[in-house]
This record gives sequence, structure tokens and C-alpha cells, in this order.
Amino acid sequence: MLNKVFRLVVCLSGALVGYGITSFTARPEILGEAWGITPGQKVLWVCTGIAFFAFIFDYLFGFFRKRGEKLMKNVEGSLTKVPATEIAASSVGLVVGFVIAFLISQIINEIQLLKALNLNVVISLVLYLFFGAIGVLVGRRLNTDLGKPLMTSLTGKEPTARSKTKAAGASPKILDTSVIIDGRIADILKTGFIEGTIIIPDFVLVELRHIADSSDSLKRNRGRRGLDILNRIQSDYGIEIYDTTSEKSLEDIPEVDVKLLKLAQIMKGMVVTNDFNLNKVATITGIGVLNINELANTLKPVVLPGEEMQVFLVKEGKENNQGVGYLDDGTMIVVEDGKKFIGQTINVAVTSVLQTSAGRMIFVKPAPII
Repeated sequence: MLNKVFRLVVCLSGALVGYGITSFTARPEILGEAWGITPGQKVLWVCTGIAFFAFIFDYLFGFFRKRGEKLMKNVEGSLTKVPATEIAASSVGLVVGFVIAFLISQIINEIQLLKALNLNVVISLVLYLFFGAIGVLVGRRLNTDLGKPLMTSLTGKEPTARSKTKAAGASPKILDTSVIIDGRIADILKTGFIEGTIIIPDFVLVELRHIADSSDSLKRNRGRRGLDILNRIQSDYGIEIYDTTSEKSLEDIPEVDVKLLKLAQIMKGMVVTNDFNLNKVATITGIGVLNINELANTLKPVVLPGEEMQVFLVKEGKENNQGVGYLDDGTMIVVEDGKKFIGQTINVAVTSVLQTSAGRMIFVKPAPII
């Protein structure tokens, strides 16, 4: 409805412009006496001009509306990435810069030589551009340097984990579907180790919704868990749902993983995942990756050959007489000659540790009974 009203206003504006131009050109001293136009022909001329300009304005409205909507969408998307405090500080700096430029321009306008050469207008324009830009830069810098101490003094609190995840200068972190479903990302964000804006591309959200709507009960439960984790991250730390409709380079890419890597290149961000294959492809293409599984493996306790521990054996190993158990963090323990101890908790001594891309395996043997 609002679009129709705007279109009607534009058409009426075109009609008024057409009436003004044609009625002016139909005056006797301009067109009437020279061409011998009768009053009826003048009316036809004016009506034709009104219809022509109304049509032109209507066409231009349709032409520029789509481009204007796209431009406004891009501007809105860019503004959502900028903190409100930074926008406010930049606006104040811009106003202050314009005030300084205005005061200097008043002095410039009093110099007769510059007025005679018509240089005062040019110099004033340059002053407004220069001091406006300086004001914006100073405002942003003051917001960065003084924003945190000012907020701390006003609220009496340090910035929360939500603001810590959006540290200035940190690259955006783009989450993929697997790491959302995994769920450990929420606990990692709670520690504050990940900095920068947390981004969920819209196509990842669509894929997550499709998984949650799957007819397969296992997939459906995984998708619903992912949506619950996403809601938790949104409420506790804040995430940005990135609209990729303006990214033309992503339209022809059907695969979500490839599209995710392309978006990371465009945004100069890092992909957060626990997908082994995606990690390898990202490394080959030079895209930064934060792999949750690698982080978990790195944080596991270090064990050295000769150390002793207790382990509960749950099943047989691949080789003869081997038994297999697990630590609390999921690390596999392979016990040589441990088949006869399955279902028991025994003391073992570490013989070697094998680190693989899929995780860590500890090889042990039953400790001698003293």
C-alpha cells in the first residue's frame, strides 16, 4: 500500500513538472506566435506534456526503487556491524568538525581577494570535507579509547562476555553447522577465548532448520539441539545472522561448505568448525580455521611413558589379546594383553602415545602387581 502511495506521489510530481514545462513553452512569446498554435492545440500540448512526464517519472520510480532498496539494504547491513556507541561518537565528531569548518569559513569569506576570485566557496567546501572527516576519525578513536572506561565508571561493571566476544580489530568468526550441533562452542564462548563478531550465515541457518525438520529422528534431534545451542549463544553472547543475498559471488555455489569458505574470504574472517574435511580444504585455500576438536585434543592432559593410571576395560581391541578402555575425556586406552581384564578396573603403565588427526590413543600394559 505504501509503495502505491509513493508511486502516485511520484506520478503527480511528474505531471506537475510536465504542466510547468509545457505551459511555459506554450506562451505566445515562446511558441504560440512563432508556430501559430491555436488554444485547442495548446491544451493538447499541455496534456501531452503532463502525460509524458508522468510516465517518465513513473518509469524512473520503478527503475530506481529496486536499486534504492538494494542500496539501503547494503547500508543497513553495514550499519548493523558497527556498534551504536561508535556511530554516536562518529556523528558527534562530524558535527564538531562542521562547526569548526563553519567558523573558519566565516573568516575566509571576509577576505576580499578570495571573494573576487570566487575561491571562498571552494575553500569552504574543502574545509567542510576535511574537518568533517577529521571529526569522524577523532570520534571513533575517542570511542575506542574512552568507551570502556566510561561504561565501567557509569555502570560500575566490567564489560560482559557478550561485549568481550566483539573485541575491536578481531576478525569475525563464522560458525558452521557441525560446530553449532556439537554444542561445545557455547562453553568456549563463555570462557572469552574467542574474540570478534560471532556470525551465522543465513544459509547455515537454513541447513540447520532443514536438519531439524528431517524425517529421520536422529537428524531431527541433532537439528533441534543445534537450534537450542544457537538460542543459548544468541541470548548470552550475541550473534549476527549474516544475509548473503547481496553477495552475488555466492549465488551459484550450491554446497554449503564451499559457500562458507567463500564467505570467509569475502569477510576476511575465520571459520569455526569441527569438520575434519572442511578444516583441510580451508587450510589448502589459506582460510583461517578454528577447529574445536583440535582445541579439545590440545587441552587433554599430557601423559608420559612410564606413568601409571587406572582404566576400566570395556571391549576387545583390534589385535589379539588387546583390551580397550576410555578416559573421562574420551581418550582411547589400548591395553596390551588386556583381553582377560575386560569388565574390570586395573592399574596400567603407559608405553607410548599416538597423536592422530582423529584424536589421541594411549598404549599401555598392565602394571605389575607389587
